[in-house]
Amino acid sequence: MDRTLETIAADLNEAFAALTPLERLQRLVAEVPGRIVFTTSLGIEDQMITHLIFRNALPINVVTLDTGRLFPETYALWQKTEETYGRRIKAKYPQAEALEELIDDQGINGLYFAPEMRKACCGVRKVEPLARALDGAALWITGLRRDQSANRERLDFVSFDGARQVVKANPLFDWTRDEIRLFTEENAVPVNELHAQGFLSIGCAPCTRAIRPGEVERAGRWWWEEETRRECGLHVDGEGQPVRAEDGGPAPGDSAFETIPS
Repeated sequence: MDRTLETIAADLNEAFAALTPLERLQRLVAEVPGRIVFTTSLGIEDQMITHLIFRNALPINVVTLDTGRLFPETYALWQKTEETYGRRIKAKYPQAEALEELIDDQGINGLYFAPEMRKACCGVRKVEPLARALDGAALWITGLRRDQSANRERLDFVSFDGARQVVKANPLFDWTRDEIRLFTEENAVPVNELHAQGFLSIGCAPCTRAIRPGEVERAGRWWWEEETRRECGLHVDGEGQPVRAEDGGPAPGDSAFETIPS
């Protein structure tokens, strides 16, 4: 009897703890039938995963969401990564008409005026392009890690994303930033120059600042918003809420900040 994607996700989640990141990727390729997509933001953890995929010629599509508002350093890293590995990182862009309507409605920097306006921007620039990137895919690989924020610490290694009907895997979930940094240094993996300037989590330029001493890694994202947990809408469940491992639903208070439709 063929296993369902839900069953495959549960079995892989159980097995992942004992495997290395490369073994996890190889196991995903071996066990999940269908197209596999890795979405990279070109952050340090994503660069490690990209290195493992490209150096080992794994049949995984590497895709980035080009919002049109990335840092110049991010575009430079994108080019350097392609030149280093001799492989293309494919791009998904916002739909032109939707983007024009967004700017007509809220202005070029309307995202600063209200959380709902910022989330609308993320919806057009990231969430909708992600849907197209994952269209027809069976497996979605991400660079989510446990230590990135309290909002992510209770996620699974592997789960079934009911909103997008794909297996979702986080092969570096239990790796620390220091472990990843050491790996990139030892393996000459290109990384974003902004990391050395205090930008530990890098997204769009208007929405990212360097963190201050004592702040958590993602404190520099959407820092002007008062909400305690901030995401862009990519990592949500079927109700549009961030998924938690222990009960498959949102943590208390999540509904106040994460309502972007997919």
